[in-house]
Amino acid sequence: MKFRPTQVAISFVAAWAVVYIALEPVTASFVSLMSLPPENKLTEAIRFFLYEAPKVLLLLTLVVFVVGIIRTYFSPERTRQMLGKRSLFLGNILASMLGIVTPFCSCSAVPLFIGFVETGIPLGVTFSFLIAAPMINEVAVVLLFGLFGWKTALIYVVTGLMIAIASGYVIGRLNVERFVEQWVYSVKSGSIALESNPTFDDRVRAGFAAVRDIVTKVWIYVLVGIGVGAGVHGYVPENFLAGIMGKSAWWSVPLSVLIGVPLYSNAAGIIPIVHALLEKGASLGTALAFMMSVVGLSLPETIILRKVLTLPLIFIFVGVVTAGITIVGYLFNLIY
Repeated sequence: MKFRPTQVAISFVAAWAVVYIALEPVTASFVSLMSLPPENKLTEAIRFFLYEAPKVLLLLTLVVFVVGIIRTYFSPERTRQMLGKRSLFLGNILASMLGIVTPFCSCSAVPLFIGFVETGIPLGVTFSFLIAAPMINEVAVVLLFGLFGWKTALIYVVTGLMIAIASGYVIGRLNVERFVEQWVYSVKSGSIALESNPTFDDRVRAGFAAVRDIVTKVWIYVLVGIGVGAGVHGYVPENFLAGIMGKSAWWSVPLSVLIGVPLYSNAAGIIPIVHALLEKGASLGTALAFMMSVVGLSLPETIILRKVLTLPLIFIFVGVVTAGITIVGYLFNLIY
């Protein structure tokens, strides 16, 4: 008997729910069976890893599956059409929101940039999309939700949108089109053909394909990140991190951003580490600033964009986004 993809998806979600609900008691029982000494650093690190690793992987699998279905409604061509002929600020908002559900990777930066420019989309709107797409992706949101709860995940999404909208708007107002490599404007685009409407079974297949493609690539980063986080959780003294990344140190936000800008990691690797840092006394604003600088200012993407942008515009792009992240860091250190 052959099952339809939709039927398989229903069974998949039901099995996921059963495993997720049973995760906490099963982990507790397993740790107790190991007969580890209570209130021990090693015990705390092992408990952290054994619970957080499967929980995050489960959440990641479900969210990637759902977002994989949503992506079928947003091809790059359709995204460009939706952004065309919009007012500047409205275009920045729409582009940033589309960046959340269309998280293209760094290798897509150049073709997307060229496609946006040749379609007539303003440069500032294009940058709003390019900033939001890597910064606010399904991996980051699901990890934040799983490790910190929905409030922190919502804060991350809202502040990421604010940075993408404001940075794109500022870049658009600076009239920096002259800093785009001239060959980009000479590229001629043909007509943009929309894909034929797929069935829901086709969309479900795309969801499973997204799980296969994304989860198989990032699971190792999840485990490594949670492993590092477990070590921080169990062994790093609280006063040490509180002194470096706490609210009392005014320089903690810009220092965290400067450290994060040249680093390269994805959300799967950096967020579990941030979780452990927060538990050890790092302030929320400083931790968010560090995370956003690592994820949002991807070094590979910046290098790839050099193919279409001159150095002055690269520096403007990095400078504006860095300033936005720093402001957000200070703002949340004041609020929380």
